[in-house]
Amino acid sequence: MKNIYLYLITTVVFFAIDMVWIGWLARNFYREKIGFIMADQVNWVAALVFYFLYIAGILYFAVAPGLKAEQWQVAWLNGAFLGLLCYATYDLTNLATLKNWPVIVTVVDVI
Repeated sequence: MKNIYLYLITTVVFFAIDMVWIGWLARNFYREKIGFIMADQVNWVAALVFYFLYIAGILYFAVAPGLKAEQWQVAWLNGAFLGLLCYATYDLTNLATLKNWPVIVTVVDVI
């Protein structure tokens, strides 16, 4: 039950942060920089699969170790490193393989 509770809390926090970023702060940035390859509509099945897997990764690699160590700093550092690895993988792969992928998108996403 504790794991389900942690998953739900992490989901709410992650969605809130992601929706503020994608839906408000960076919406125009992405449209301007990569609008030429953006879909007209979100593929919600793919998006939800990503969110469920990524949130499981956050719990496994960041939240659980932070709780075990009883230090929020452990969760924060592990979460930041996980984010760096995941977003760098995505963006650097795009930069390496996609024509006209903007370097600034990679920089912003990785930061």
